[in-house]
Amino acid sequence: MSQSSRGDLPVQSGFKENPKKEAPTLELKPIRLKHVIVALLLSILFFLIFCFVSLHGYIAWVLSNPTVAPLYSNPKLSKNLDYEDVSFPAADGSRMMQGWYIPAGGDSAKTIVFSHGYGANREEAWIPMYDLAHYAHSLNFNVLMFDYGFAAQSNREVATGGKKEAQQLLGAIRFVKQRGNEEVIVWGFSMGAGTALQAALTSKDIDGMILDSTFLLEPDTMYHNIRQHIDLPRHPSLEIIGLLLPVLNGTSLHQIPYTDVKSADYPFPTLFIHGTKDEKAPYPIAEKLAENQSNPASGVWIVEGSHHELIFREHPKEYLRLVSTFLSRVSRDQDPAKTEPVTK
Repeated sequence: MSQSSRGDLPVQSGFKENPKKEAPTLELKPIRLKHVIVALLLSILFFLIFCFVSLHGYIAWVLSNPTVAPLYSNPKLSKNLDYEDVSFPAADGSRMMQGWYIPAGGDSAKTIVFSHGYGANREEAWIPMYDLAHYAHSLNFNVLMFDYGFAAQSNREVATGGKKEAQQLLGAIRFVKQRGNEEVIVWGFSMGAGTALQAALTSKDIDGMILDSTFLLEPDTMYHNIRQHIDLPRHPSLEIIGLLLPVLNGTSLHQIPYTDVKSADYPFPTLFIHGTKDEKAPYPIAEKLAENQSNPASGVWIVEGSHHELIFREHPKEYLRLVSTFLSRVSRDQDPAKTEPVTK
């Protein structure tokens, strides 16, 4: 039988079978150096942006969460003043406030409410607050010393630059009015003075204010304080912090009525005290606020060379003499038209 008659496949002439088949190879194009450089530069840029924003987040967090020491004494231990532990609600009912009420002798219906500053509590040792409370008591004033929410001994909350604190101060004023006090003087320090100015925009129960080293939280003063610690550009630093503050403490700078405060003419006497060496709140702020006041008993004392909240320590006799004169002229039954301004 011939080969073609069998069922075998015909053998093609010249065909050679390769038992080993090679896998196809993937040809890699060389990565250009400029692509590597671009990727590296973008990575560095994003890292720097992250660090820049994180730094501002830390600043906003610190502003919202001041470190406050615990109470170390009380009026009895410090100045042998009898006092009551008191509590009262903030005006908006958001929280209960804790403080000390120091009654004056007799049936005095005059009270001084102390409004402490940022990073301090009702004692505010560097002023020193106990000495001023003792002095107010010697002038026959009842005294209320209390802690703002950011300085509370329990249930502490964030600082809001006056948004919540103004409601807390209004609660303190309402409390002393309910105790029968007819004359209420707010004596504020630093941010406590700025808070007093905010509270006074809506209160009719304040008869006078003494404002020492007034700090009003606004873009200018906030940036001034930041520059004391780190040299950051004004823009976009203010914008970034402004965006982060509502996230961290629920308060936008736009919710603080600093524009209204800076243009307000308060109906009651106000005494501004400020030092020219104030590194936290430049003294032109106090000068501008004082210029707006038309009450004849209002006044301003700009102290050459004095520092933030240290004016009483640096000039105690002059300080107390001026305060005493001012308080004597605030009396509600005195005709303001016959009152001379208090100046130094």
